[in-house]
Amino acid sequence: MTVEATTERVLRLLALLQRRPSWTADELAAELGVTDRSVRRDVERLRNLGYPVHAAAGVGGGYQLGAGTRLPPLLLDNEEAIATAVSLRLATGETVAGAGEAALRALAKLDQVMPPRLRAEVRAVHNATEILVGPGVQVDAELLMTLARACRDAVRVRFRYAGRPRDGSSEEQERTVEPVRMVATSRRWYLMAWDVDRDDWRTFRLDRMRDVAATTWRFRARQHPDPVAYVQRSVTAAPYRYLARVRVHARSDDVRELVPPQVGRVENDGDGCVLTAGGDDVDWLAMHVARLGFETEVLEPPELREAAARLARRLSAMAGTG
Repeated sequence: MTVEATTERVLRLLALLQRRPSWTADELAAELGVTDRSVRRDVERLRNLGYPVHAAAGVGGGYQLGAGTRLPPLLLDNEEAIATAVSLRLATGETVAGAGEAALRALAKLDQVMPPRLRAEVRAVHNATEILVGPGVQVDAELLMTLARACRDAVRVRFRYAGRPRDGSSEEQERTVEPVRMVATSRRWYLMAWDVDRDDWRTFRLDRMRDVAATTWRFRARQHPDPVAYVQRSVTAAPYRYLARVRVHARSDDVRELVPPQVGRVENDGDGCVLTAGGDDVDWLAMHVARLGFETEVLEPPELREAAARLARRLSAMAGTG
């Protein structure tokens, strides 16, 4: 058998191992059209390339592709290669420090080894796409890994945190939390955690965390709210002086297209929806509700109705009808 044929068979073996968790030697031999002995030799070739192929003996045993100490070459089919290339391109609009540069390096490597036809398809997508990078806040990749490991291992985390100042101060406080999940929006990263000192759930912005350190104190997992819903409620309502609730006579999907989830919460309500959003400036809230362009009804607070009346008078005077 030629070297080319052997290489092709080894690649087919790798693709099979990536397809499902476990294969018996007989199953692999049948798929590849070779003997069990050839399967064993090809498995050894994959191991020499850095792929950790584990073998279990006995009934129910077989071959399994596991995790190793280094990342070996990846084998992607056409759809996976295109999806990876497009995702890497989008990742260049980074919210994680250094991720954009790393994505560009990975994209260059993938582009170099792609078949011409796939490369042309990916570049067609890239050429027809622009990335609108918003005013997001970058967070450190090491911070993400520290918090991710703490969530996985259920260990407490200590850090200094500068909350959202209401009086102009920005004094940092020592916090000890039991982390549950990180939630990412298009602009920021948040951590949902149980605050040990305050004996309650809290939301923390990652870019406001300093001197983050995982402890060795393991905690018992407790019942917790849905992380996405909790973080959305926290970032749209809790930190602000005013909490506005407005009934909007429009489809909830249409309103969600105009109101990002980190800005406001949109809930179905009969033939329309209710928008909940927070702000420290009630006149700013009134202006942004008005610019949605839908018929609205202020439910609360009363200050928002007064602000809407002031805005109406100003617009009337601007138009020369007041």
